[in-house]
Parts: sequence; C-alpha cells; structure tokens
Amino acid sequence: MKGNLYLKVLSLICFTISLPLISGGHETGEHGHVNGNEVIASNWVTAGYTGKDTAINMVEENMADDGVSVQGRYVGFGFNWDPRENEMRVGRVTPGSPADGVLEVGDLILEVIGIKATPENFGKLPFRGLPGKTITAVIDRNGVELVISIERGTVRGEIKKMQVLENMNSGDADSWPAKKFRIIEVLSKDNIVYVLSHATQTDNISDLDFMAYTVTRFMFDEEGKVVEVANLTEDRFVLEQTGYSITR
Repeated sequence: MKGNLYLKVLSLICFTISLPLISGGHETGEHGHVNGNEVIASNWVTAGYTGKDTAINMVEENMADDGVSVQGRYVGFGFNWDPRENEMRVGRVTPGSPADGVLEVGDLILEVIGIKATPENFGKLPFRGLPGKTITAVIDRNGVELVISIERGTVRGEIKKMQVLENMNSGDADSWPAKKFRIIEVLSKDNIVYVLSHATQTDNISDLDFMAYTVTRFMFDEEGKVVEVANLTEDRFVLEQTGYSITR
C-alpha cells in the first residue's frame, strides 16, 4: 500500500532526539523562561531528519506511554505491510477501517481483482481509489485460501507508542537522514506546539531527491510528555517529484 516513501514520511512524524536547538527565538517565553515543550518539539522534529537511533531514543524518552501518533487520512482498506519483503503479508490492521474484521495480522495477500500480489505488481494493486467500491481479493490464512471482499472507505488511524517504535525500528538507518533540513518556526499555546520545517530527502526506489514543508503538531501532558503528534506535509508534491502521478 505504501512503499519506501511511507517510511520516509513516517520519519517526519514519529521521532525525537536530544540535540541542541537549531533556532533560538522560540526557546524563551514571554517572561524570559525556557518553554520546555517547544524545546522537545523542535528536537523531536530535528531527530526525524537526523538519524534512526537518536530518533528512537527521543520517542522512548519523551512520548507518554499512552501517547499516539495520528496518521493522515486516505481512501483504502486500512492495513500495513512491510514493503521491504517480497510478499504482502498483513502486519497491522487499522481499527475501525474497512479491513477491520475482514483481514487479520499474518494474512498473505495473493491477488486483488485478479492481479497477482507479486513485487512487480505491488504498486498496481487497487487498494486506493474511489470510496464505496467493493474490491475482491484472495488471501492465504494459515494455509487456507480465502476470497474476501472489502469496500473502500476513509481510513484515519492512530498508532500507540509501541507501534511507533516498531515502525521506526523497521526503518533503514543508512537512508534515514535528510540531505538537509531546517526548523523554520515554532509556535505554542497552552499545551499545544506547532513546528514548521523544510527538508530535502532521497527516495530509495527512484533515487530522486524530493523536498517538502511539514507542519508537526504536538500535544503535551502536564508532565511534559507527548500524548499526541500529527503532521501535515506536501504528499502530492513529494509524489510528483519522485515520478508518481494521480490518475482517474
């Protein structure tokens, strides 16, 4: 469903680091006190562009145990799989998604509307598209082939800290760092912090560089731990820079 670009975009959401702040103006509040939440938020985004280990360490140290990462909405089924594998095996089903109650973790996708789920066809499988359309697929569940039907719908998921860390651990450390990045602005009100950043990264598949602005929103609890993180970035612009197009 999402290839290596998924892991790249994920690295803009789920990371943290104990690095020095890049910009200075946002460190001090109106009474001259350091705003700790702004420091953590800026360092968190910095970590997402810097390296795998530092990013993981920051999440472990600064995300609340019940914290969540809010995923972007899309039309589809609502499951994840590891794009580095040569098979499409369900690794997670998004609660409340069209796939919830139909697919199970461990299911192996064999074909979708007659298209074999082989590596050369992964990008052709019609999981995305017009909402409301029913798609049939063949899966292998514990050695038994089953025919399933799923109606495409809107997927909006939240993943907990444990899943965030699992996703990060599956990332490639060598290709993790951005070529260049900058923190442009950090703004906060009460327990909410927004960080605007810009980065240039490289797509592992096409070997093409892409750039994007990203706004990351953090919600903190009273102990200064991140209880919710979400972002908005230029997804379509990223796809266009790496040779993809949206067709109807």
